[in-house]
Amino acid sequence: MMKNSQNLIHWNKGDEIALRYITRDGHPGMTWPAIVIIDNADLVALYIPKGTIYKQFQRVKLENSNAVGYQRILKDNEWRRDVLRLMYPGQFFSIWVFWEYNNDNREHTSYYVNMEEPFRRSEVGFDTNDHTLDIVVKPDLSWHWKDLDELSDRVDAGVYPVDFADFVRSEADKIIVSIEKRLPPFNEKWDKWQPPENYKIPVLRSDWESAPVTLWEDRHWAYGDVARYT
Repeated sequence: MMKNSQNLIHWNKGDEIALRYITRDGHPGMTWPAIVIIDNADLVALYIPKGTIYKQFQRVKLENSNAVGYQRILKDNEWRRDVLRLMYPGQFFSIWVFWEYNNDNREHTSYYVNMEEPFRRSEVGFDTNDHTLDIVVKPDLSWHWKDLDELSDRVDAGVYPVDFADFVRSEADKIIVSIEKRLPPFNEKWDKWQPPENYKIPVLRSDWESAPVTLWEDRHWAYGDVARYT
């Protein structure tokens, strides 16, 4: 880890960091430990190997016997695929390169475009948050939408303003152009990438939840009243 002249933290190859989704009301949510592969001015690449234990929201029944319903809590879960997550400064997406294991064979199975907040640097790694819409890209670069209906449902439910959802869709449309024209990163042979030799499964830092969050500057536009106190 090192800091630049703007006092922003940059990470060295091999560092283990925490990648946190910051909830709309400003708290650490779904969080992965990850290995830094690249951290430069143009690209951050993070490796999350199969078998990594990460935090994921799960619905659990309220323990109070007088209460009816469920609550969402963060619990440990096991990551079941290899992924190299490509993140670009100032962009509203990341691209996940997936591999599956069949016995000892490691096979590239898809790219996954995840629409999200532009990432920020934190004391423990990187902060962002998911924006529902995704694009699944097969190895032959054919593609299909994921959760397009859910994005519309969130607008109908008042979770997202219409103009924000339209913005997310327009940003996704730009990526589809890159997919169909075989532009970077889809022509950069990331599917051939191999993990570092002798790597260890990363472990989530003990301060993943207590370290200060870094908030997206446009969160009030996107999240409305939910974000008003942060």
